[in-house]
Amino acid sequence: QVQLVESGGGLVKSGGSLRLSCAASRRTFSTYAMGWFRQAPGKEREFVGAISRSGGSTYYADSMKGRFTISRDNAKNTVDLQMNSLKPEDTAVYYCNAVFAISMATPLGSWGQGTQVTVSS
Repeated sequence: QVQLVESGGGLVKSGGSLRLSCAASRRTFSTYAMGWFRQAPGKEREFVGAISRSGGSTYYADSMKGRFTISRDNAKNTVDLQMNSLKPEDTAVYYCNAVFAISMATPLGSWGQGTQVTVSS
């Protein structure tokens, strides 16, 4: 089992910023790379980006490059997603999960509840 709790979502205007946080169990966080995913209503989950186990490498989907930044704090067992220049098309429920590698975005555990991000136009 992978224990995950996402937080930090909310309603923002176009062009605004949000910082999401994901808390994982110490066992999960110490073992795996961590990824962010999102799902809009009626759509499949899509990969946002990921960070390596050490935090030394990151990978982002093309639509997120230059706007989103992933970081992790191994002492606190948390991974954050800083989102800038938000657009209405970023509206979705955002999830985190463990992954084997940052470029192999296959989730390894069960999904948490996610956190809702809504961007108004």
